[in-house]
Amino acid sequence: MQVLITHGSMARTRVLHLSRWQIALAAAALVALLLAVSGSVYHLVFLKAAREGWPVVAPLVRLIVRDEIAQRERFMRDNLDAIAQRVGEMQAKLVKLESMGDRVAGLAGLRSDELRLAPTPAAPGASAPAAAPASARGGPFVPARRASLAQLQQGVELLGEAADWQTDVFTWYESRLQERRLAALLVPSQQPVDVPATSGFGFRTDPFNGRLALHAGLDFPAEPGTPIVAAAGGMVVARDWHPAYGNLLEIDHGTGLLTRYAHAQTLEVPLGALVRRGQRIATVGNTGRSTGPHLHFEVLVDGVPQDPARFLAGGAGAPALRMAPAPFAQPPRPRPRSAPAAAARKTAAAGPGQ
Repeated sequence: MQVLITHGSMARTRVLHLSRWQIALAAAALVALLLAVSGSVYHLVFLKAAREGWPVVAPLVRLIVRDEIAQRERFMRDNLDAIAQRVGEMQAKLVKLESMGDRVAGLAGLRSDELRLAPTPAAPGASAPAAAPASARGGPFVPARRASLAQLQQGVELLGEAADWQTDVFTWYESRLQERRLAALLVPSQQPVDVPATSGFGFRTDPFNGRLALHAGLDFPAEPGTPIVAAAGGMVVARDWHPAYGNLLEIDHGTGLLTRYAHAQTLEVPLGALVRRGQRIATVGNTGRSTGPHLHFEVLVDGVPQDPARFLAGGAGAPALRMAPAPFAQPPRPRPRSAPAAAARKTAAAGPGQ
């Protein structure tokens, strides 16, 4: 391709020889220049017009970038829906935490509001101390940066993880408190008959032969047929007749702890039955080696008789043990100093306390 350049001041005409590659490069450079100019005009004029709302240019720009705006709105809407779903899940977890906190507070014997966060001191309109008036303010201006969508999503994820961790902690607390509560339910802390006890644990004068003997339990005198309830939850391991105890019922509470209910008129639970604390298990009677209708109640740990008053008086929520005076009881005789074995033989010969 030849280009002829002529001018009046030139003595002769100049001829430029352009190849195809040179023409293609020149066309590409021209296209690039046009694209750069159009891009600059778009960014400097149209976007500014769209942001500032120029009367004619702004609707035209919105029409041109309608698809892009719709795509951005769709993206934002999808992300907002995802964030709303996460917020709903966190609200459900917080409701679950609140209900679990109420259960834990009940197991621990606390009020449910004691586990909740204290209200923030607030205050618009709240009275401030005299030494620091509300009008005294200052400091450098540091503008707050608006959180991005990624930061917002990260914050929601962190809150969800914190809620899960709190749920695990509350579950652990609840399980431990539940274990303690179940263990407390297996301790004989409820009085089996709602009457005062007349004869306590220890050595006393036997009512039949007047000799010194060990009374291995508590006596609760009551009218025949008075209900007898289980002092704690457990399993019935003995339900039979005994020459000294009469109608006898024994309940195993686990860990070597056993309670014994003697002289009953009727036994109302079968052998092997699981009973709960406060459940009716028998009625007061006058069977066996007894001088009158009453309940003889014993607590044994690994087969060794213990003072039932220590268990009944220490039970949470159980009525305080009431001991009635025994006006006709004689003081026990002193044990022989030189013959402790003889006293032990006397105790064994006297039989179980009544």
